[in-house]
Amino acid sequence: MLVYHYTAVGDSLTFGFGAMPGSGFVPLYRRMAEERLQQFVAHENMGINGLTSEGLYERIVQNPAYRYHLQQAHIITITIGGNDLIRAVKSAGGRPDRESLDRALLRCQYYMSNTVKHIRNIKAGGGKAYFIRAVGLYNPYPASGEAGEYVSRFNRYLHSLSDVYFRIADVNAAFAGKEKELLSVDGLHPNGKGYRIVAEQLHRLGYKPLV
Repeated sequence: MLVYHYTAVGDSLTFGFGAMPGSGFVPLYRRMAEERLQQFVAHENMGINGLTSEGLYERIVQNPAYRYHLQQAHIITITIGGNDLIRAVKSAGGRPDRESLDRALLRCQYYMSNTVKHIRNIKAGGGKAYFIRAVGLYNPYPASGEAGEYVSRFNRYLHSLSDVYFRIADVNAAFAGKEKELLSVDGLHPNGKGYRIVAEQLHRLGYKPLV
């Protein structure tokens, strides 16, 4: 029997922080993929709370377990960038200024593009059909126009990296104005309902070239 492998890498969103066990987007999306592909989908959740874009890149380059699971994967999801924003806001005393956000954004873009490039290198020559999906950012600071601009610019950058097999799940529009409904009590992470929206957006992107 054919088994598809799904490797999820990234930050606390991949980990599922803020929701009940089994209610994060990774297990939800795994089940959706299984129904669509009509085959068992084994999954490895490598999400780490607090991970930044630099931290993810370093793990993909240096950590044999990450490289192995990415090599095996037919389905790869990435969530990253939120902690870069949160750290920039905190370093500015909770009032994000354009300069600190610009610096954080440039670093995040640099590490994200190199992360995607490195994953492609890991997959090159493996002969295995696969796709990569990145989850776009939403704004955990809806009162801050500067933070909203950071989110929009990062999401545009993600789309500039996309191609047939690397696509972006847009969640910002779904979360905007509904933060109280879709975020957990900490106001930063999705709740179960928010994670379901993330999984549904990923699902809508389809499963080419696997099916």
